[in-house]
Order: sequence, then C-alpha cells, then structure tokens
Amino acid sequence: MNVSETIKTRTSLRVYDDRMIADSDLDQILEAAFLAPTAGNQQLYSIIVIKSQETKDKLSKSCDNQPFIAKAPVLLLFLADQQKWFDYYRSKGCMEFAAREEGLSWEEPNESDLLLSIEDTMIAAQNAVLMAESLGIGSCYIGDILENYEYHKELFQLPDHAVPISLLCLGYYKEGHKRVYRKRFDKKYVAFEETYKRLSDEELDHMFAEKASGFVKGPAITADNFAQAFYKRKTGAAFSKEMARSVRAMLKAYAGKQEEER
Repeated sequence: MNVSETIKTRTSLRVYDDRMIADSDLDQILEAAFLAPTAGNQQLYSIIVIKSQETKDKLSKSCDNQPFIAKAPVLLLFLADQQKWFDYYRSKGCMEFAAREEGLSWEEPNESDLLLSIEDTMIAAQNAVLMAESLGIGSCYIGDILENYEYHKELFQLPDHAVPISLLCLGYYKEGHKRVYRKRFDKKYVAFEETYKRLSDEELDHMFAEKASGFVKGPAITADNFAQAFYKRKTGAAFSKEMARSVRAMLKAYAGKQEEER
C-alpha cells in the first residue's frame, strides 16, 4: 500500500484481533515516529509503550470509561517532553553560562516550549499511525488522556515538563473487518487562500448540512438541532469540563518556577 492509499483508507479502529503486535512491527512503528519532522532535530517528545493489562484497564477507566482501550494489544502514550533537554542544559552548566554571558538569560520551560513540543509530538504520532496502517495494524487516538492529569502523572511517574498529549491504541485488524468512512467537510470551508475566512451563518449551515441531516428530534431529546445536541454530548459535557480542569492543572505544574519568578 502506498502513502496515498494508506492515508485515504485509514479509519479509527476500536475492535482488535487478539494477537500481540510483533516486536518487529512495533519497532518499525516507533522508528517511523522518530523519523518524523522535528523542530531543530530536538525530538521534543517521549513515547511510553504500554502492554500491561493492569495499566490498560486503568486507562480505559481514566480516559472517559472506554472499555475498548483495555482490549488493544498495545498502547502508545505520547508525551510532549522538554524535560530531557532542560535536564541536559542544567547538567552542562547552561544556567551558569547564561548568567555570565552578555545578552543571555536563563529561561525555564515556557508556553512556547510547550506548544513547540506538542507540534513535535503529534507529528511523530501521525507518522506512527501511518506506519502501523501500512503494516495492517489499526489505531485509534484517545484525546481523553488530557483528563485526570494528576492521576496519569502519578501512574507514569511524569516530571512537570513531560506531559501526556495523546494516547494511541494499536492492534491488528480482525479478519473480515469492514471499514466505515466518515465524510469530511468540503475543502472550501477548511482551506483558505492567503487569509482566514470567517464563515457566515449561511455558510456554516451549508458546511454542517450533512451532519445536521442525521439529527432527529424526539420526545426525549431536549436539543432543537444538531448543534445543540453535539454541544450537549461533547463540548459542554462533564468529560469536557474535566478535561479543561485537568489541562489547567497541567499548565500550572508546567509553569512552575517560571510563574514564581514573574
């Protein structure tokens, strides 16, 4: 399968064959992640390979109670990681060097460092996804790893500057698996020329028309339209509020000394 076919045929997989992923396949998946584009060749991420059933069971509960997570043969936890670089800086006297060098000052990891490392992390994760797919291994991203930060930090013994960004479920396709493809928005609503385009209400209606067509108002449904129903199920739901709280805790821990010095 070539790259174009891999991208166009890949869908999220939540039902897995019982086979454990071969070490040779897992090595190729990790190598693909390591070869992803990275800012300044820094590889600002770490990947925790999870095979322990006990840990998978815990994550299936802490990531919004999704049982299929526990049934994936392998999970990859992607961390945005500035910890290694800053530990290296400190071990090589960069704090002292910055203090004596004119025009230079020591900086703790800050917001831009975090965003840059998140970019690196997700590019690496997608490389892993595409390599897995080419090997007949399906995947599913779990954004709910952003919830329950304190619990996940303790579970994986994470320092402040290595933060969980995405969890990836991996497993071979079951024989006879039928892929379900979901249409994406029309290109004109996503790709703009030169500057951003704020969509009008009419354009938004056209953009969401296909999704909205599946909404059916019933006696037990309080929402009047697709947007209200989706907001209730996703954006305004309890798990989303927990995710917001968790990310705030993550950012507070990440800021650490930087906030104290301001």
